[in-house]
Amino acid sequence: MTGVGGRADILEAILQSTRAELEQRKRLRPLTVPSGDHACAKRGFGQALRAPGIRIIAEIKRRSPSAGQLRSEVDVGTVASEYQAGGADAISVLTEGPHFGGSLADLQVVSQACDLPLLRKDFIVDPYQLYEAQAAGAAAVLLIAAALSAGELAFLHAEALSCGLEVLVEAHDASEVARALEAGAQIVGVNNRDLRDFTVDVERTFELRELIPSGVLVVSESGISSAAQLLRLQEAGVDAVLVGESLMRAPDPVRALRELRPSDGRGDPRSGSPQAR
Repeated sequence: MTGVGGRADILEAILQSTRAELEQRKRLRPLTVPSGDHACAKRGFGQALRAPGIRIIAEIKRRSPSAGQLRSEVDVGTVASEYQAGGADAISVLTEGPHFGGSLADLQVVSQACDLPLLRKDFIVDPYQLYEAQAAGAAAVLLIAAALSAGELAFLHAEALSCGLEVLVEAHDASEVARALEAGAQIVGVNNRDLRDFTVDVERTFELRELIPSGVLVVSESGISSAAQLLRLQEAGVDAVLVGESLMRAPDPVRALRELRPSDGRGDPRSGSPQAR
């Protein structure tokens, strides 16, 4: 498979390495479709994002192709605990290895370290990765429209739901939003980062928000670093933001998270108020 639309870009390079790694894992550890009661105690990813005000998905990632190493040493369990203390509503764990430095072990550690619903963020191209996510404690998985054909996206979306996982479908243009909705997505993430060249433009969320119908959760991803941005996104009808690099670089993630909350009274600062969960 070449990149969707024949793109020769960063995304295609990541997908090639993902498929190569995946074949090795499948040979070493065959997995089957989860059977019986596969519900995880930490379900409720979508429910967490539907709470009043704009919600925050705090991301754990070690590095990225665009930003390099984000923190010299990362104890993902400690970071997860800090995110929970700071009032995060959910945690995204980047598990891709060669380009982002993550692993399924990170997801497992985070699952033990906090009580928040977890999103496995990776470049998912095969049902095997869904079964891995379910076994490692994820409540939801990311599917990237740019990485999949319409048929692949619909198939993996349905398979994830059958495993008891919720799905955040990521889009970065109008055609990808349309494919996400056709696949049945109930949570659509607008990636402000173009995966072809990793440039970021938060205005993309405002442009694509109008294409997403009421009742479908909208998440703005990438380039988020201030309460002013959250307030503007909230006023535009965005339900949640996914924030990674600014939190991973912050010397005090607890304080950084609390300072992200809009101060207009609608954001539920979660700093010990009666509304805090």
